[in-house]
Amino acid sequence: MKQIIPVAQALSATVPLKDIQHYMRPGTLRLPVLPPLSLYVHLPWCLRKCPYCDFNSHEFRAGGEAGELPEQRYIDALVADLETSLPLVWGRPVHSIFIGGGTPSLFSPQAIDRLLGDIRARLPLTPDCEITLEANPGTFEKDRFKAFRTAGVTRLSVGVQSFNDAHLSALGRVHDRAQALAAVEEAAQAFDTFNLDLMYALPGQTLAELDEDIHTALALGPPHISIYHLTIEPNTVFAKYPPAVPEDDMAYAMLDRLTELTGVAGLQRYEVSAFARPGHRCWNNLNYWQFGDYVGIGAGAHSKLSFAHRMVRQVRYREPLGYMDRALAGQAVTQDDEVARADLPFEFMLNALRLKEGFALQDFTARTGLPVTAIQAALEAAEGKGLIQRDFTHVRPTERGFDFLSDLQALFLPT
Repeated sequence: MKQIIPVAQALSATVPLKDIQHYMRPGTLRLPVLPPLSLYVHLPWCLRKCPYCDFNSHEFRAGGEAGELPEQRYIDALVADLETSLPLVWGRPVHSIFIGGGTPSLFSPQAIDRLLGDIRARLPLTPDCEITLEANPGTFEKDRFKAFRTAGVTRLSVGVQSFNDAHLSALGRVHDRAQALAAVEEAAQAFDTFNLDLMYALPGQTLAELDEDIHTALALGPPHISIYHLTIEPNTVFAKYPPAVPEDDMAYAMLDRLTELTGVAGLQRYEVSAFARPGHRCWNNLNYWQFGDYVGIGAGAHSKLSFAHRMVRQVRYREPLGYMDRALAGQAVTQDDEVARADLPFEFMLNALRLKEGFALQDFTARTGLPVTAIQAALEAAEGKGLIQRDFTHVRPTERGFDFLSDLQALFLPT
């Protein structure tokens, strides 16, 4: 999946670097223990900007005026960015790395090998560290995925979106059905764990066409599938020229259908949009949903970092060429804000309530430094609306809570 982006948007100016003592000074929070730590690496280029995409991605065409993809200089910038962040996470083991974009598979396996080597030289990775690379069928070449595996990637996420050529064209994808099938088959040969990204409620899509997409996907035997409802995001081509998409009732019927079919195939729905076989859940995603920490490096990347008495969010400079200049000068960060104590309940629930299993009350306290009484009134309201089930130790969203997740999360907004 893509990196979780909080509400705040990046500014264009850099901010002065702060000494580690600035983050360690006394504050209003009392975090008993720091959460697990992940690393997100953003590679921002893609072959074509999809009309629904609001991520920080930038078109690149080989042989164009921009010349070759600046792999080595960009990796130099990533390493400089990481080194600037090291004092903030010194000694903390990294449990997962997610290389997202853009289309990271545009980078050569040799570049990914160098990137991971540079990361290992600077961060302590756990022995079972999950390393995910996003890949698109439009960048697929024979044995390319195997080369990524040799470079150290342990998990591939293939952005198929659909196996229907008409729908792929409507979504602006650069691949077709045949390329999608070939890419997933190659991923299955190269990786024990891989993810297949699909979308539903597409322009003109019928329930029968959704069935065909899901049956095709399941026949390929993916241990993990992410299935997202197509949403019309601001500042996209689809926002300016909205396509005709299925009505809400049809979209709900599609969600019920895909949940049914994945369940029959042995994939459990463990998060709103994620389905996995036992032992194949995405650890990186779980760390997001469980309100873990992450360092984000790369153009436009976001970080969430906890300290004994505070929690901060950072944003990197967004435009790739400018990012490289600033990162190499030690000035990649454009925004560095402490998360307000009053915002923490909503920030936590925005993530944790996406999980089918919900969360333990003790984890709320451990990850936010707040007492359970801070959310008591909202929990009572959510229970009264039938959106959650709870006992003395645990809170879980109900099926109704999953269907109306935004309404459930909004109950925890600061008043």
